[in-house]
Amino acid sequence: MMMQERTHNDAEGAILFDATVSSQVGHEWFAADYWGERGALRTQSGGRGGVAIITTPIGECVLRHYRRGGLVAALMGDRYLWTGAVRSRPFAEFRLLAEIARLELPGPVVVAARYRRHGLFYSADLITRRIADAQTLAECLASGRMDGELAEEVGALVARFHRVGVWHADLNAHNVLVTPEQLYLIDFDRGRMRIPAESWRKANLQRLRRSLLKLGAAAAGEAAFEETLWQPLLYRYGRTLNP
Repeated sequence: MMMQERTHNDAEGAILFDATVSSQVGHEWFAADYWGERGALRTQSGGRGGVAIITTPIGECVLRHYRRGGLVAALMGDRYLWTGAVRSRPFAEFRLLAEIARLELPGPVVVAARYRRHGLFYSADLITRRIADAQTLAECLASGRMDGELAEEVGALVARFHRVGVWHADLNAHNVLVTPEQLYLIDFDRGRMRIPAESWRKANLQRLRRSLLKLGAAAAGEAAFEETLWQPLLYRYGRTLNP
């Protein structure tokens, strides 16, 4: 079913949601306490501040509050400079995820996005459907499950997105989900559609490589990492990018 985008504006801010999923999504959907009071909230590690999983009338979803990282987090916390609704981070990610779904790529299914104005700034939240039975690629690496076959699958996954111009702003092992059926890319904050070009594709792959090395993928030596993981990943990436 095609998405039916709807927007609800009020004094607090605005909510963008898919009307085919729910006829109305209110501000309470974005409040962890609201779900907690109903015994419909659980958290798990991951991301900044953990991951909130909520049991909603449409099934299990992930509620993510946008938080800054790095040094700027101490100054700005969870607030972002207001430059308009279209350019707000939750609305931009909502629409990118909608395009990813239209392209039939394996990403999170978006439910709703919200911003709340605070003068010159805003805070933001996003709700997506939970991807069941998933582990991050980082978890697979830590448990010894990442081998050449899985590396090839990762290469094919990234190539599918790159082939149509989807750029992931933070391509790392924590943002690749592995399920028994297939792999997914998640967390498209600041991602966007780009004109396909070798330069940004290579830079994206190098970001993933640095992530894997940082997480200990080369514990047996960089030569072994290249032979058993990275070259299989690049091989399948190339075959998928240019079939």
